[in-house]
Amino acid sequence: MSACLPAGATESAHTERAHPPHSPPPGRSRRFRVAGADLSAAVAVFLIALPLSLGIALATGAPLQAGLVAAAVGGLVAGRLGGSPLQVSGPAAGLTVVTADLIHQYGWRTTCAVTVLAGLAQLGLACLRVARAALAVSPAIVHGMLAGIGVTIAVAQAHIVLGGEPQSSVPDNLRALPAQLARLDPAALSVSVLTLAVLLLWPRMPGRAGHLLRRMPAALVAVAGATAVAAAAGLVLPVVDLPSWHSHALAGLPDGPVLGLVAAVLTTTLVCSVQSLLGATAVDKLAAARPGAPSPVRSDLDRELLGQGAANVVSGTLGGLPVAGVAVRSTANVHAGAVSRNATIIHGALVVAAALVLVPLLELIPLAALAALVMAVGLRMVSLHHIRTVTRHREVLVYAVTALGVISLGVLEGVALGIAVALGVALHRLTRTRITHEEESGVHHVHVRGQLTFLAVPRLSRALHLVPQGADVVVSLNGSFMDHAAYETLQDWQNTHTARGGTVEITGRRAGVRIAEPGALSTEPAHEGESGTTGDCRCRPWTAWRNHQCERPTPAPDTGDRPDTTHTSGDTHRPADPGTPARGHAPGGRQLVRGLSTFQRRTAPLVRGELARLAREGQQPSQLFLTCADSRVVTSMITSSGPGDLFVVRNVGNLVPPPGAESGDDSVAAAIEYAVDVLAVRSITVCGHSGCGAMQALLGSRPGSPAVTPLGRWLRHGGPSLERLRDPGAPAPRLAGRAPADDVEQLCLTNVVQQLEHLRAHESVARALEKGTLELHGVYFHVGEAQAYLLAEQEEERVFDRVREVDLAV
Repeated sequence: MSACLPAGATESAHTERAHPPHSPPPGRSRRFRVAGADLSAAVAVFLIALPLSLGIALATGAPLQAGLVAAAVGGLVAGRLGGSPLQVSGPAAGLTVVTADLIHQYGWRTTCAVTVLAGLAQLGLACLRVARAALAVSPAIVHGMLAGIGVTIAVAQAHIVLGGEPQSSVPDNLRALPAQLARLDPAALSVSVLTLAVLLLWPRMPGRAGHLLRRMPAALVAVAGATAVAAAAGLVLPVVDLPSWHSHALAGLPDGPVLGLVAAVLTTTLVCSVQSLLGATAVDKLAAARPGAPSPVRSDLDRELLGQGAANVVSGTLGGLPVAGVAVRSTANVHAGAVSRNATIIHGALVVAAALVLVPLLELIPLAALAALVMAVGLRMVSLHHIRTVTRHREVLVYAVTALGVISLGVLEGVALGIAVALGVALHRLTRTRITHEEESGVHHVHVRGQLTFLAVPRLSRALHLVPQGADVVVSLNGSFMDHAAYETLQDWQNTHTARGGTVEITGRRAGVRIAEPGALSTEPAHEGESGTTGDCRCRPWTAWRNHQCERPTPAPDTGDRPDTTHTSGDTHRPADPGTPARGHAPGGRQLVRGLSTFQRRTAPLVRGELARLAREGQQPSQLFLTCADSRVVTSMITSSGPGDLFVVRNVGNLVPPPGAESGDDSVAAAIEYAVDVLAVRSITVCGHSGCGAMQALLGSRPGSPAVTPLGRWLRHGGPSLERLRDPGAPAPRLAGRAPADDVEQLCLTNVVQQLEHLRAHESVARALEKGTLELHGVYFHVGEAQAYLLAEQEEERVFDRVREVDLAV
């Protein structure tokens, strides 16, 4: 197995053996150290895993010890070898239907052999390093598969809850349900209802006492409470039966039709692998979202697949259930504060101890309580959040077909149906292209909505030939893909139409995209309102900026009597004469609508999850960033920050009025107080910039002149900065490597230093500085150089040092 380990893991292990870090003195053995957080997390996960493992074994029809074996092996083997340190593996509810069907068809020993073969298949896939390919499965298929499995589990366990025996399939269980209701067992039903009630109400207990009690897992409390009540009431119910380990059945040779066994191995491999790999990525996100979490380490998916394969080989050999990553236990592990794989390993060791020592207690648990627990788990697998997500992405058909296929036909058949429907939906979206032609105010508009492929070329040609010769044409491409056939058709027609005296403007999803060769650099959305030519514009990264100029302007096509134009990245071609309005220049309102529309189409789907989290948790910014209102200073860009990171205050001149200033405006002071006292920011940054208009106005003002306008009254707060600049005894801030270019730049630097002193005078800031919970920083951003400078105190001099990559720790 070591030969199949990812190269990084193998080399790392070899390096540790050759040069162990912090080697102990000779003659002393290294001690195994466990963090307290790992130990507490292991206990929490163990308390959840114990009843769930027994319940899943009951649901599959396997020997109940098989659930304990799988839980122990998942913790010890997958926990030690896997590539996701915080993911907890064990018998998963997602494998219940598959395993139950295998036991029904081939018996228990052959099912164990299938588990071993599935583990070997996972080891082979890990050696081929194809783990990432499993993530290509549509989430709608995965969620639909889990929902179908959840319904199947819930319907089957409903019979045990009512005191009966489940049938072999969902249709059979549904047909037998009325008869079961007619002969229900009151004792089993009462124990099951009690278990479900505790599962539902325990996490919602209010008050301080409820907060303390909720630390105990609801599953453990529900099963233990139902067991205690049943024993106290003297109820006669079927209970857990754990035969002696001496009679425990191990894996045998596969016995059955070859094709059926191959299908069983493939199904087990698919479900185990996909569930484990998707679970590993989900655990990464959970771990990264923990408050105060260190830099997240992404799971090694190939190594995780190897660990899961090894665990299945061992579990099947020892007579255990198939093993996969389990969402419930992994989530509990992360929330309990686990920091390494030691928590998973210790949880496995605790399961081994319980299986050897706690057998008398485990045999008191009523099967009805375990059935109710597993039924609740199955119902939770039908997630309303997943349904809303697939509905929003228009994949509810894939979800529904997969779920119904799993319920009525089986897991492998349902997943196959889901994949077929997903491919059909994708093909339908690719071919569903609407092309319309209309004339408005003498300008012909051809609208293309959807992906422009060779299948749409005939309709595109018909629409383009409706345009008369010499006419002005706007072709709007509202799609993200154009293949070579469509490109050549549009390009040939455009050349012909412009040669006959017509004009062509091609726009796109950014409300103005230049047509270019598919796959080339220029296929990226270029600039709003650019011509249909294939000029060489290389300013892709910031195409949404209205006033950004291309590095190499190219002449626009000859437009007859229209003014000369240059190729720009703004809304349209910008006339060489600034006094002449550009043709088609979008007014501000139209530009705003276009920007909002682009955000909704492109950016919103990418940030919706993160913003939803921020909406739930509230803002928790790490710093207050106070800067100028200048439109060229983009705070998120120069700080590489995102939503929720910065609490930003912007004003003319990045001024901080000192306390008690007679300005009649407390907005800045209010923001400072709110950021420090309520949001508990850890740092405040004052950021000035080059070419600041406020500093230029201060330099040009006459001393003692009355301020009669709001702007003049506001700029009075910059007076101390101007006095500091003109004070010959005050040390002048300087830029690293050179002197300030002129008086304006000198004043900009001085102003940052002065505003930091104003900050220190505010009561909330002074109090936080005294406690050591707040830091102050000064930053100067040179717009023309795209260079940030960080203020540093060096031997009583204030130097703005250039921020380099090595200074990121600052």
